[in-house]
Amino acid sequence: MNDCGRSAYEPRVVLVAGASGFLGNSLVARLARNPDVERVVAVDNRIPNKDLMRRMGRAEFVRADIRNPMIRKVIDDNEVDTVVHAGLMSRPPSGGSRAAMKDLNVLGAMQLFAVCQKAPSLRKVVLRSASAVYGGDPKDPAKFTEEMGARKRPSGAFARDAIEVEGYLRGLARRRPDLITSTLRLSPIIGPGLAARVGRYLRLPMTPTVLGRDARLQLLHEQDAYSALETATLAGPSGTFNVAGDGVLPLSQAIARSGRVEMPLPYTVFRGVGRALMGPMMREFADEQLDYFRYGCVLDTTRMRTELGFQPRWTTLQAFDDFVRGAGLRPVLDPELVTAVETRLRGLIGA
Repeated sequence: MNDCGRSAYEPRVVLVAGASGFLGNSLVARLARNPDVERVVAVDNRIPNKDLMRRMGRAEFVRADIRNPMIRKVIDDNEVDTVVHAGLMSRPPSGGSRAAMKDLNVLGAMQLFAVCQKAPSLRKVVLRSASAVYGGDPKDPAKFTEEMGARKRPSGAFARDAIEVEGYLRGLARRRPDLITSTLRLSPIIGPGLAARVGRYLRLPMTPTVLGRDARLQLLHEQDAYSALETATLAGPSGTFNVAGDGVLPLSQAIARSGRVEMPLPYTVFRGVGRALMGPMMREFADEQLDYFRYGCVLDTTRMRTELGFQPRWTTLQAFDDFVRGAGLRPVLDPELVTAVETRLRGLIGA
């Protein structure tokens, strides 16, 4: 599925599915400012709020559900040549269930790609996926390459959905070998404008961690996330690409840099009592997200540079520090007192 050459194809009419989400909306805004893109069609089953609608600029918003076969009319009537699916949901919609999330993610992708297969004007499909597909396991490799998979089936709903959706895109590529099909596996996104799972977790004054483990975090700045999608949309070749910032940040250092107090707990307590006591931010975490703060995940991004032709502007450390500044986080306690408390807690638990 990988093609070492850069794509010579230049998109004219781009449809972005998931345009009411932060990532999809940001991509729409960038494409709308690009004079080389003739038209941008922004699609979602939810109407964006006024601020998001304003950000779209000259893009045309169409309220449509990709699960409905009528999405074919949108693609055909607009002679869309490039489709970007940026609408995978990492958690159930507000007031919805896991079944609703799976319906939107999996059935939505099935219907969208089925329409793409029959669209004569289509030349390219880009999928926003995530590093969650690699799961979490104590025997994980130092770095995941794109050819690797999870050592065991991920327990999290989003990871399972993403794996399934990626499979549907591979199926589309087999049935339409003339299409350019690109899958971007984004590492956890962080930044001042996005309250991602890492960000929500590190807003907790007392931050629970797994005793005996120090997860290795590799992060992607929000600006680099939609820049990578833009690169794949405009000039990226077929293939699957890990996308992440350079460097790794141990969880313990992230907690210290954000001025939080680390509270190490045995894993059974971390996912049970700790999850229940740490407030709504942690209670809404899925199993895969808890595993991330237990094991972390580091990606090999060689292919991102050599084939996709993308170089992130922000390292993992820079992205994290920008989040801390943007969130206005202040140290919970004096830094010297934080060190003393952490030492004391470790001593008590180890006693």
